[in-house]
Amino acid sequence: MIHIDGSYMEGGGQIVRTALALSTLTAKPFKVDKIRHHRPKPGLKPQHLSCIDALQKLANAQVQGAQPGATAIEFIPGRLISGTFSIDIGTAGSITLLLQAVLLPCLFADAPVRLSIKGGTDTRWSIPIDYFSNIILPFFGQLASVEIDRLQRGFYPKGGGLVDLSIVPHYHLGDPENRNGFLRDIRKAAAKMHLISKPEIVAIKGVSSASSRLKKAHVAERQSEGAAKILGNLYPVNIKNEYQDTASAGTVITLWALSPEGKALMGADALGERGLRAEKVGAAAAQKLLKILHCHAVIDRHLADNLIPLLALVGGSIKTDKITGHIRSNIYVCEQFLDVTFNVDEMSNTISAV
Repeated sequence: MIHIDGSYMEGGGQIVRTALALSTLTAKPFKVDKIRHHRPKPGLKPQHLSCIDALQKLANAQVQGAQPGATAIEFIPGRLISGTFSIDIGTAGSITLLLQAVLLPCLFADAPVRLSIKGGTDTRWSIPIDYFSNIILPFFGQLASVEIDRLQRGFYPKGGGLVDLSIVPHYHLGDPENRNGFLRDIRKAAAKMHLISKPEIVAIKGVSSASSRLKKAHVAERQSEGAAKILGNLYPVNIKNEYQDTASAGTVITLWALSPEGKALMGADALGERGLRAEKVGAAAAQKLLKILHCHAVIDRHLADNLIPLLALVGGSIKTDKITGHIRSNIYVCEQFLDVTFNVDEMSNTISAV
């Protein structure tokens, strides 16, 4: 059984989510202790338990110790199954954080998988759903076809968001006994990642979304105007404005930069706050993106963080704007489960997997 130190680096929930994903993928059981060791309130929170519960169902797993506040669990995966699964995180628990645990193994199921997930789509300390769908998901396209079939926004505190995903794998894991050979074959069949040469940026796209109750105040449009005022003199800017009925009032704007091939490599976002003008929310997202565009990075740190498990599977190199504790935590967990060695160049912020 693999032992994972939950206090490694920043010691956050990322370690548990990545371990769950890779344990299910490799069919290797693990034990993790010191969960969220450096947090003011250590141990598992409801959204972490939702990840465990989801993979317990998806992988016929045996789990010990999974309860609120627990600082250690054991997870023994079985065979990954396909079909339709409903997951309710509760209130505004982050849907995109749950997908960090669930999506990767589902990409290799024996048949299509459909996930219907309730929770928060755009919440603090997690990537917005538009960042996930427009920046992260395309990178997994060589492994599976993943489509978001329905999106209902859910903001803090009530949540009530809904994301329906359909996943059609291109490769199938098969029996757990053959898992090592399968993963070696994936390394040979899939294209390596080479994201170390900065491309020309030809346009900025984005989505500015707000609750319907804020439509009369033109909040979505004003967020877009705030972003365009900063970016519009440098790049063509196309931001979609939208409104949805939501359980709690909220706003979000997500921006991404496009290469000549139409690939999104860098993104930034901002959530609205009570008392903060919508124009300033849009401007904050634009300033974040501009800072990344002006450095030597090819991809931003949040995309790099989410691509580490994929990089471990297919190999290659990526260059980001900063090597964060999240990135190092993901590297640590990947090296425990997979036959991979990461090389991190602090001077150039380049990460290679061999």
